[in-house]
Parts: sequence; C-alpha cells; structure tokens
Amino acid sequence: MSDPAQSGATVAGGGKTARKPQRRESFTGRGAFLIAAIGSAVGLGNIWRFPYVAYSNGGGAFIVPYLVALLTAGIPLLFLDYAVGHKFRGSPPMALRRLHKRAEAIGWWQTLICWVIVIYYAVIIAWAIRYVGFSVTKAWGSNPEGFLTGGFLHVASNVDVEFHFVSGVFWPLLLLWLFVLAVVATGVEKGVTRASWIFMPLLAVMFIALVIVALTLDGASVGLDALFTPSWDALGNYQVWMAAYGQIFFSLSVGFGSMVTYASYLKPKSDLTGSGLVVGFANSSFEILAGLGVFAALGFMATASGKPVSEVAGSGIGLAFIAFPQIISQAGAVGPILGVLFFVSLVFAGITSMISLLEVVIAAFREKTGMSRKAASWIIGGVTATASIVLFPTTTGLKLLDVTDHFINNIGIVGVALLACLVISWALRKLPVLRDHLNEYSSFKVDNVWMLLVSVVAPLVLLGLWTTEVITVASKGYGGMPGDFVGIFGWGMSILVVVLALALSFIPWPHRSAIHHELTDDEELARENSQQTQEGILS
Repeated sequence: MSDPAQSGATVAGGGKTARKPQRRESFTGRGAFLIAAIGSAVGLGNIWRFPYVAYSNGGGAFIVPYLVALLTAGIPLLFLDYAVGHKFRGSPPMALRRLHKRAEAIGWWQTLICWVIVIYYAVIIAWAIRYVGFSVTKAWGSNPEGFLTGGFLHVASNVDVEFHFVSGVFWPLLLLWLFVLAVVATGVEKGVTRASWIFMPLLAVMFIALVIVALTLDGASVGLDALFTPSWDALGNYQVWMAAYGQIFFSLSVGFGSMVTYASYLKPKSDLTGSGLVVGFANSSFEILAGLGVFAALGFMATASGKPVSEVAGSGIGLAFIAFPQIISQAGAVGPILGVLFFVSLVFAGITSMISLLEVVIAAFREKTGMSRKAASWIIGGVTATASIVLFPTTTGLKLLDVTDHFINNIGIVGVALLACLVISWALRKLPVLRDHLNEYSSFKVDNVWMLLVSVVAPLVLLGLWTTEVITVASKGYGGMPGDFVGIFGWGMSILVVVLALALSFIPWPHRSAIHHELTDDEELARENSQQTQEGILS
C-alpha cells in the first residue's frame, strides 16, 4: 500500500479525496534566491572564524586544502541540499519524507539543530548591536575583556543556569526578535527576499569600507604577511586538511536544512548547479575579504603593542568582543569608524543568517501542522524567541552559549550531515535520481564524480571530524567546565534533539498539512508545461 504522504493523496474520514493542487511560495527570480542563499551562508563565522583558521593552519598554504575542500565536499554537498529541497519541495522534514517515509526523522533532526542554533545565535547579534554604540564612546576603557565579562554581561562566577537578566542585552535581543519574526511572517517574497536585498548590499559596502580603513593602519602589512606567508610544510599535516574541510562545511551552511528550505522556494525550471557555484564562491570570496580586514587590524595591534601577531590573533567571541575593541582603542580618531563598520557588519551578517535558520523551523512546523505562515511565525517563532530571551541575556548566558554552540556544531551538525549522506547515497540509493534532477535545467552538469564525492569523500571527512570530536570531548571534557553542566547542556542537548526528531517523525501528517496539497517539483513542472501548451494552442 502506498504512503499517502508520498503519493500526495489527502486522507480524510478514512478515504481518499482529491488533493487541492497548490503552488509553493517561491522566490521572484534567480537573483532573489542567490541574495538570500548568500545571506544564509555568510554569517558570523565568515568574519571571525576563517581568518584565524587560515592563519593557524599554514597561512597562505591553507588556500590549497581550502579550495580542495570547497570543490570536493562543500559544493557537492550544496548541490545535494539543492536537489533534495527543489525536487521534493519542502523544508527538511517534508522533503525527506517525500524522498522516503523513513527519512523524515533526519529532516526533523536538521530542523531542531536550526532551532537550537537560532536560540543562542540571536544573543550574539544583540551584543554586536550594543557594541556599535560602545565603539563610538570606547566604553570598555583600557580593559575590553573585563568590560565584556563584567561591566557588560555581568558573567556569574559559578557555572550554572541562573535567571538574573542583563537589561543591556535583554532589550536589544527582544527588539531583534520582533524584527526578525515580522520579516519571516511576511513571507518569502515580501519578507525574506526584501530583507536580503537590503542587508546583503549594506554588508558588502560596510565590510569593503572596513577593509579599506584597516589597510591604512600602521602595521597592516605585518598582519597580512602573517596571514598569507605560506607554510608549505603544513600541507603534510592531516589536521590542516581536516580544518579546511571543517571550515568549508560550517561556512557554507550545508547539511542542516537552510539550503534545502531555500531551494524548495525556487521555481521548477531553475539552474541549481549554476546557482550553487555562485553561492559557494561568493561565500569563499567574503571569507578571504574578511581575512584581509581582520589581519590588517591585528597587524596594527601587534605593531602598536610590540607583540608578535601570534599573541594577539584569535577567533570567535574573543576576536570580536575583546581583540577588536583593543584595536579600536589604539587606532586613535579612526578607531570609532573602524568599530562601527566592524560591528554593523556583524549585525547585518548575523541577521540574514538568523532569518534563514528561523525559516527552516517555521517552514517545517507550518508544513506539518497546516498552519498559515503568519500563525506559524508568531506561534513557533514566539516560542523560539521566548526560549532565547529567557536563557541567554542572563549572567550565565555566556557559558551556556559556549557549551551549546560547541556541541550543536561539532557533534550535532556533523552527525546529521554524515547520516544524511549515508542514507541518501547507500540506504536509499537516490543519488542517480538527484543527479538527473540537477542536470535537467542546470548549466553545469554533474556526473558520477559528484556521486562519488557525496557518497564516499564527504562521508569519510565527516566521519573523521565527528569521531575526533566525540573522542576528544568524551575523554577530556570541554572548556574546563563541570561535567554535570557539560553533560546536561552538551551531551544531553545533543541526545534530546535526536529523541525529539524521532518523536516528531512518528506523528501522522494531518489532512490539512502541506504534504497533501502542495505540489512537488515534477507536478509543478507538468502543470507549467500544460499551461504553456494551452497558451500556445490559443495563440
């Protein structure tokens, strides 16, 4: 007996009724999709992670494994996400359900990972919003680290969860959530697309200006020399290659649902691989641009303090909220300009990525429940915003963020991407179908090489990343934090999303759900061709 969710029939009152054919929301054109997809890929990690990863893994020589990783894993997995989302027309749960009914749980795992990320991701953007103003006044004084943990976040000395709210974080976080929910509630065309067209050009302008200003600082060449001087011996170190694959994987936002969801909004006759190449190389170009700006500024800082670049370079929150404020303080009159450009860039990059993460969650629950977009945005999005506002603008929010981010990225995302590759490639053997779909209207054709990369190369890399991380954290713990805290919010959270994913996959799709009345790509294409034929006859 066929699965109603796969056949598209509507089940009501114990029998089958004709499904109401309905087109899915869509981007207005390829340009709208590209700007939204690039906005999803370009996030905080591009700015504060890539420069340090490149510097600490061979400098200029890192470009070699980086490009190899981009071509052999990043872009192939991006094509896979596009193919699944576009052909089966849905967020991860619905698309994978249409692929095979037993694959739905993987889609819910991806969705819940997006849900966890967006909960804590928002608070970092709220910090960046406050630091735009702090940059003008140099509010951190002579001790940026002390200001961040003490004067601003009021970080508690104990490692626990407390609900002592920090008003300076609470209010910008609340306003940020109201804005993002309003954007998502207005839909793909009027909300997501318009926001992307506003924020991405502004981000490009702001960051180019940042790079120009950073390059004019005394000592900028010292930082660039440190970044780009190649250490060719590093190419013989497998850890450098793993770092390159890890950077590509995380920066492109592949494997956890964002690109599947965005591809589902593309029109039937779309150039998937051409769009994927544009997004992939645009993302990498921005990372290299970020490297120029960040290390030019670090070179200035090293020169001014009389220290080597190795002692001032860092990544993540430390780079953004400790090292960069130090640079701003030492840069004289140009410091506030540099600070505003940097933190506004973080805000813009963060908002576009936050929208894409939230869209995955809202789309998944909207499709399964049959709720309208506005209802799903404010109900599901409201629950998400509440969790974010309750947990993270607190005196213990920084430590909670640190543990959650590490586990959800390095264990959750890598694990679900590995499982998806293995299931689609080997258990279901759907790669030939997806290959043909990619090639139907695409300018760049994929062949068996692509299938080999997705089914063998990418899984081997992901398996290496995942096992290394699991073994390391299991044996050594994380960040010197108490075992019970890591056990609950690290391991516990990682296991919980898997359990919830399985539970959600067992809930039947009601007759009002999108899987029963939204057309697949094949159905939309057949309908479009029929309309064109009729119009031709009439003309």
